[in-house]
Amino acid sequence: MLAKTPRSWTSFLGSGKQSVSEHLTRTMYIGYVLASLHKNADLNKVLKMCLFHDLSEARISDLNYVHQKYTERKERKAVHDLTKVLPFGENMRSIMEEYEKRQSIESRLAKDADNIEFLLSLKEQVDVGNTRAHNWIKPLLERLVTREGKAVAEAIVRTDSDHWWFADKEDSWWINRDKKK
Repeated sequence: MLAKTPRSWTSFLGSGKQSVSEHLTRTMYIGYVLASLHKNADLNKVLKMCLFHDLSEARISDLNYVHQKYTERKERKAVHDLTKVLPFGENMRSIMEEYEKRQSIESRLAKDADNIEFLLSLKEQVDVGNTRAHNWIKPLLERLVTREGKAVAEAIVRTDSDHWWFADKEDSWWINRDKKK
């Protein structure tokens, strides 16, 4: 269901496309980076939080900030219903409850990973010309709470989103695909 559930911010922004499942995958990669940079964080726990943090959206859909202002999210009930029949469901609920409390370093890193994934999505939209996306970045940056998250976000903002792909534009590969290098 998460692969079939669209992220709702794209309709408000007017461009972009992403499923909740895609968001979770990217969030896990970012969580891995943040936990690795922190050194004292439990990497396994951060990855679990990143994997499960939006699991309830399989039942309640993706409710963006506008939706959340006017509706009641029944995330706890959705999580309970999703996990009650699983032999490891209590472990999943425990991880998600810790994530929601934001008291542990792991939960703060995972939440920063969630926000940084959104930042990446917005930066991609800025880089292809959506000027609205630029306006959404400032309040998003203010949500970040960890030193690691703020450092990664700063690098994202100042780097073209296609840098990993097309970093060395002077490389002759782009002209003649010189396979001898």
